[in-house]
Amino acid sequence: MDQAAWNERYAGPSLVWGAGPNCFVAEQLAALEPGRALDLGTGEGRNAIWLAERGWQVTGVDFSAVGLARAAELARQRGVAADWVQADLLSYQPAPAAYDLVLVAYIQLPADELAHLVRTAATALAPGGTLLAVGHDRDNLDRGFGGPQYPHVLWTPASVAAALDGLTVERAEQVRRPVQTANGERVAIDTLVRAGRPA
Repeated sequence: MDQAAWNERYAGPSLVWGAGPNCFVAEQLAALEPGRALDLGTGEGRNAIWLAERGWQVTGVDFSAVGLARAAELARQRGVAADWVQADLLSYQPAPAAYDLVLVAYIQLPADELAHLVRTAATALAPGGTLLAVGHDRDNLDRGFGGPQYPHVLWTPASVAAALDGLTVERAEQVRRPVQTANGERVAIDTLVRAGRPA
């Protein structure tokens, strides 16, 4: 989906992804000491706002002006602040080694562009910092529920981890995410990669 398509999707009457954080974001990051965080592909800001509520100084980046406007309004309603930056993730250049946490969640890009984004995310990570990348796994097409149906934008743990030069990969695996449907609970398969830059 391009920028116009995401703007149209975010212009609907309801939040596309809901107001709460992704389950893996909450699970992996709740225990971290707050610092500076960068959320690449923030969308409507649900993960960025959750981090801000926990004391993080957050920058959320997305190319959708509509999504960012919704994020800013949701943050205002919840009494927190964040810096919202409208930019294309493939050309955005964050300050190097400036963030204690960098998050890349559910970005749908072809493999070479995703690798470029992951390398960009890694350069933004400060010594001692944590990078978390979560996205729709390629095996979800055949063995999971929902998500994009285009193999070229789906992730694998190995492909994401391979782009993290200079970082220590702590986890690179498939994880299962429950999805509530009208017909009961289903399971989606995601890629989760967590890495750190040595202090």
